[in-house]
Amino acid sequence: MKEVILLLADIVNRIHDALIERFGLTMTDKQLHFWVIGIIGIFAFFIVYFFFKLIASMKWSITILSFIYTFTMMVVLVFAIELQQALTGGDMEFADAVVGLWGFLVFFFIYVVIALIILAVIKFMRRKK
Repeated sequence: MKEVILLLADIVNRIHDALIERFGLTMTDKQLHFWVIGIIGIFAFFIVYFFFKLIASMKWSITILSFIYTFTMMVVLVFAIELQQALTGGDMEFADAVVGLWGFLVFFFIYVVIALIILAVIKFMRRKK
């Protein structure tokens, strides 16, 4: 996990240096963050907006959107916990984050199976009447 974060930091530093060398930009970190995160964010917004509009037209749209939001929140939580462990001297492992996310996926799958069984029983009972 620590290696992944260090690799990402190295990539960001290389991009920063390339922007300075290629375009002669002399930006502070705050200015660079403003532009790069702003541009990435607006592109991400348009992509997410397109897919969410598509999902909204589906039968289970609220469930799908709830899953996407919850999964995103769990990714942030898992990595926040791993970073906290690193800052307090504990072991920061990417595998821990992955296993934690698998836990959420397994429990969500169990929920889906139970919900489908309940829906099937309700549908069967309505047909009998």
